[in-house]
Amino acid sequence: MNNTVYKDLLSILKNDENIKINQSLSYYTYTKTGGPADVIVFPTSIEQVQQIYMYTLENQLPLTILGNASNLIIKDGGIRGVVMILTEMKQVNRDGYVIKAQSGAAIINVSRFALEHSLTGLEFACGIPGSIGGALYMNAGAYGGEVSDVLVEASVLTKEGQLKTISADQLELGYRTSNIEANGYLVLEATFRLTEGNPAEIKAKMDELTFLRESKQPLEYPSCGSVFKRPPGHFAGKLIQDSHLQGKRIGGAEVSTKHAGFIVNVDGATATDYLELIAHVQNEVRNKFSVELEREVRVIGEDRDIISS
Repeated sequence: MNNTVYKDLLSILKNDENIKINQSLSYYTYTKTGGPADVIVFPTSIEQVQQIYMYTLENQLPLTILGNASNLIIKDGGIRGVVMILTEMKQVNRDGYVIKAQSGAAIINVSRFALEHSLTGLEFACGIPGSIGGALYMNAGAYGGEVSDVLVEASVLTKEGQLKTISADQLELGYRTSNIEANGYLVLEATFRLTEGNPAEIKAKMDELTFLRESKQPLEYPSCGSVFKRPPGHFAGKLIQDSHLQGKRIGGAEVSTKHAGFIVNVDGATATDYLELIAHVQNEVRNKFSVELEREVRVIGEDRDIISS
């Protein structure tokens, strides 16, 4: 990344703390894996996001958008071009029963904000470790609820760099899917419509779901969350468990002994360790049960160059 690009991006961001050069993305991923990015930028406003987007478009620079990188594996070779991390875009506001949250806000924090204002409908999200943008991207859900239940609309940047408001219906939200990637949308803000609730009941429900999550999921280790989508008629974790894969390790990555649907970083795992273990699990389940496990976790980035001696 040449000095001109750095200076141009800095002129948009106004703060050299919000731009990093050749830094490992492992600092920002939930798995604690991932190679270096040429440049990482942390915009703090919609205007900065739009300006950076247009700058990369006009200068034909590759641009990758990340939220809090929770349901994501970045390969060991890292990412070329500009990586825009939206975690500083985290404002949350309320107007009556409507909550607006910027895309970098953690959905857990938005669910807590709803509780503070006695609004019900986001309890299911109290344990989902993702950003609002990521939650829309994959229609995140848990314990019988999902984003599509309460989403009204989203503000996005189109692939041409234009601001646009899209209704929830237009996003074609399905089971862990949307058309956000297909349309090249960059989510800036989400609008949720909730209903008035009893704060004690809302808190009790969130406490119950938090207990369930903490008791069943291996939160003591870095992980990318649930690795696989639920196959029709089955549960991914049960298939993996019945394939006797819990505790299976490749490098520093391990199929969790606490929840078979999770792969955890127990000892300095690389992204390659993760990907090889995912492939191994898929092969074993396919051979034993003739079921194809489809990844829920996204995989991006480049493979590490192999240098021959």
